[in-house]
Amino acid sequence: MVRELRSDHAGETGAVYIYKGITAVALWRQDAELLAFAHQHGDTEAEHLRLLQAWLPAYRPSRLLLPWRIAGWLTGALPALFGRQAVYGTIAAVETYVDMHYQQQIEHLQVHGGPEGLLPLLLRCQADEQHHRDEAAALAGTHKPWLLRLWCSVVGSGSSFAVVLARRI
Repeated sequence: MVRELRSDHAGETGAVYIYKGITAVALWRQDAELLAFAHQHGDTEAEHLRLLQAWLPAYRPSRLLLPWRIAGWLTGALPALFGRQAVYGTIAAVETYVDMHYQQQIEHLQVHGGPEGLLPLLLRCQADEQHHRDEAAALAGTHKPWLLRLWCSVVGSGSSFAVVLARRI
């Protein structure tokens, strides 16, 4: 379970920095709507990070937190340079993967059990991520340009790869 918590901790660290990247560009572009979106979602991710840090033994976090912060910031800032639809599409892609990742952990805990209190925490985090996914998907709209679809595919694959690394390193 420590490996899974390490991947969750790394993921929530990256998520906090996604919203920091969006915030930086939204401030530069003076985009109040995008700024409000980033602050609202970023606050939720910061709370998830705080809660997961309490579960993860201090000596067991991912040793790649600096790269996760950089990758997260770029994953937020780059689409923000292209506008709101790119941000919302990116967030929907990330949260789609995160929802699946949490679901696998939840199913494992439901079958095999685990520390008391962990299952409700993961269910709470998953529900928040599902809300973020659904909100972002609705804001992105149904028509996504091919470049955005490609970017979202890369983001989803990158999220999967990051989980594999975070479990090990």
